[in-house]
Amino acid sequence: MAGTRVPRRAVSDPPWVASLLGDTRWAWLWAIVRVYVGYQWFEAGLHKVTDPAWVRTGAALQAYWQRAVQIPAQGRPPVTYDWYREFLTFLLNSGSHTWFAKLVAYGELVMGIFLIVGLFTGFAAFFGAFANFNFMLAGSASTNPVLFLLAVLLMLAWKIAGYWGLDYWVLPAVGTPWKSVPTTAPERGG
Repeated sequence: MAGTRVPRRAVSDPPWVASLLGDTRWAWLWAIVRVYVGYQWFEAGLHKVTDPAWVRTGAALQAYWQRAVQIPAQGRPPVTYDWYREFLTFLLNSGSHTWFAKLVAYGELVMGIFLIVGLFTGFAAFFGAFANFNFMLAGSASTNPVLFLLAVLLMLAWKIAGYWGLDYWVLPAVGTPWKSVPTTAPERGG
């Protein structure tokens, strides 16, 4: 029937998912994941910001992009998608490696710090996942798939992932996410 609307209904999460991603009793688990991922980003960023090939010339990123866009005579190229290879080629041809390398180096360091201290955890995890996604598109497996998965999980658990961190104070100050909601135990039946 044309014009008939289907009523909207909220679909609730299974209780175990709602608990794992939204109950502060699980904040300890997300703190471990958050600090682990943060340390990985911090360590990678610290290595880059102390390397002149990253923060002065961008030569390290230039070499990485050049390897990624190569199409070998035999076998598969590192970059599977032509549109991404064209994007990296554009960045190479425009000399973007000179400023982009600094963005990568300092971005990794800042993401790591924010995740370790639990500040804007959801945003930091999002940018980490975005970086991992781009590294994977450029043909780098390494630790990227695992860090990508953990970052996605941190994004899903954003409400409590920084609960044991600065988010405990910062997020309520900016208007989200915790309000005391009393939980009651179900009544026992006789």
